[in-house]
Amino acid sequence: MSTQNHPDGVRLQKVLARAGVASRRAAEELIAAGRVSVDGEVVREMGRRIDPETAVVHVDGSRIVLREDLVYLALNKPRGMLSTMSDEHGRPCVGDLVADHTERLFHVGRLDADTEGLLLLTNDGELGHRLMHPSFEVEKTYLAEVMGQVPRDLGRRLRAGVELEDGPVRVHSFQLVDSHAGRSLVQIVLHEGRKHIVRRLMDEVGYPVQRLVRTAIGEVRLGDQRPGRIRPLNHAEVGALYRAVGL
Repeated sequence: MSTQNHPDGVRLQKVLARAGVASRRAAEELIAAGRVSVDGEVVREMGRRIDPETAVVHVDGSRIVLREDLVYLALNKPRGMLSTMSDEHGRPCVGDLVADHTERLFHVGRLDADTEGLLLLTNDGELGHRLMHPSFEVEKTYLAEVMGQVPRDLGRRLRAGVELEDGPVRVHSFQLVDSHAGRSLVQIVLHEGRKHIVRRLMDEVGYPVQRLVRTAIGEVRLGDQRPGRIRPLNHAEVGALYRAVGL
């Protein structure tokens, strides 16, 4: 691609300000410092005009979303809610929570009805497809409450790999967070997206999951977001997702 000037385009600093990156004055400082690239080339001049519909802009290596029609949301999906945009039987579903959005949103991956936590919603098809594709190995973090006191060597066993009926699974990391009253709270990080993968994995090693919450997808974290609440992702979070899938 070329960073050639588009006479009918929009000034780069105005585009950055409109995207919420910084004020126009601060955006000019970013450009002057060589921290902004357009289509892979660093731009330092203030007069550069670009086409926001086609230009690929990065600030400090993170891609900036310029199209105003793209939406990126984080939902804390409550337990008992379906990860669907509609349900013919009238059961509570994710689509109920975004019914007032005019954009055609879809959920990125799924959480089963009994699993709570972070679910991304967007109308950015390319990003959504890549986040769901196993080849990009985007990390997903879960907190699981399991029956029993987990042994010290369980993490090593899970990192080495466990054979399931549809193939082996390996966790990226495993940590015992808490243990009491015959139950353990563990944190599991993996790249897998297979159906019920965490529950099936822990069943296989003898520690059935009683409660499961997804707390992060890549660098996007649930934090203290309450169940049923939706928030827009900030530009740093969107940039991190783009970076994770090579966009």
